[in-house]
Amino acid sequence: MGITKYLRKAWKKPDKKVQRSRMIEWRKGNSITAVEKPLRLDRARSLGYKAKKGVKVVRIRIKRGGHKRTRPNKARRTKRLHIRKNLRLNYKEIAEQRVAKKFTNMEVLNSYKIGKDGLNYFYEVILVNPSLKEIKKDKQLGPLAKSPRKRSLRAITSTSRKARGLRNSSIKAPKVRPSLRANRRRGN
Repeated sequence: MGITKYLRKAWKKPDKKVQRSRMIEWRKGNSITAVEKPLRLDRARSLGYKAKKGVKVVRIRIKRGGHKRTRPNKARRTKRLHIRKNLRLNYKEIAEQRVAKKFTNMEVLNSYKIGKDGLNYFYEVILVNPSLKEIKKDKQLGPLAKSPRKRSLRAITSTSRKARGLRNSSIKAPKVRPSLRANRRRGN
């Protein structure tokens, strides 16, 4: 058996004391932190991570609970000050988008969950710099450099496509094409 199989097995039942101590450290730090190496190497490698120049891993902390919009405290506001839940995005999508906004020169490749506690979700997001020649020459990561930018903000990452029901072509999902908004308009 290779090391990845043992890593995958270890992550199915992680040590609670170690995980707790890690999360205490993560909570004290910034919400978005660049990391030297991925915590879950097996998962990162399966999602396209390579230990080479131009590939970076970032840890992000996201608050749990309803995805409520913030209440406006000044400037132009709606009459009822709506703070309804924003349920169109899942936590992973929100994490990818926040990281993409922070690292503007990098492109989001993929992400995975590394833990959760009572208040937060913790994710690691794999970023790629498409302007570097090492990435352009790479067989797996090269097409990412040629594709249009801001994949996560345009909802074409793996997570976003899964959330919209576009991953499995055998399952017909009538409510997601051409878009949820278009279908709501069509129904009215």
